[in-house]
Amino acid sequence: MAKSIFLFLLISTLYISTPSRSAEAAPIKSINYIKSSCKSTTYPSLCVESLTAYAPSIQQNPRQLTETALSVSISRAQSTKTFIYKLTKFSNLKHREVAAIKDCLEEISDTVDRLSKSYKELKSMGHGSKDFQWHMSNVETWVSAALTDENTCVDGFAGKALNGRLKNSIKIRIVNVAQVTSNALSLITKFANSKL
Repeated sequence: MAKSIFLFLLISTLYISTPSRSAEAAPIKSINYIKSSCKSTTYPSLCVESLTAYAPSIQQNPRQLTETALSVSISRAQSTKTFIYKLTKFSNLKHREVAAIKDCLEEISDTVDRLSKSYKELKSMGHGSKDFQWHMSNVETWVSAALTDENTCVDGFAGKALNGRLKNSIKIRIVNVAQVTSNALSLITKFANSKL
């Protein structure tokens, strides 16, 4: 966390000290583009928060915005998968907790796989691809399926028998992954519709 803060401050300092006005204006335009694009998502403030750091690479490019949103979703899903995997190593868990954690690990693994396939499909697709809509349909289908996996994981912890810190810590992470994935799906759909 401290390294992340230090890196952010270092990058921020470099932007502030850049003498070129066009270099300063580009990130502002990019941030405004991100804010405008995120208005159509289910969780607009989370969308802006998760994508603003990538403004210099996104610029005002819809495809780059879509790829970046999907990349953020993959990163958070992978981090959550690692967290849940570590929970499977805990001792003194109830049998039902162990079963729910293992099921959730399987679901989040499927999420990572589907999001990764979507990202590869999006990246490998040519800019002028005649099969653009077919490729985008694949991407939308896999991202939608990833959202279903995430919801299934949370559903596995339903009931009072699984209340407590374990359930809450998993749920917070899964909900965050589901929200950034939902935002990515909104931006993917918007990108696909812009090419009709």
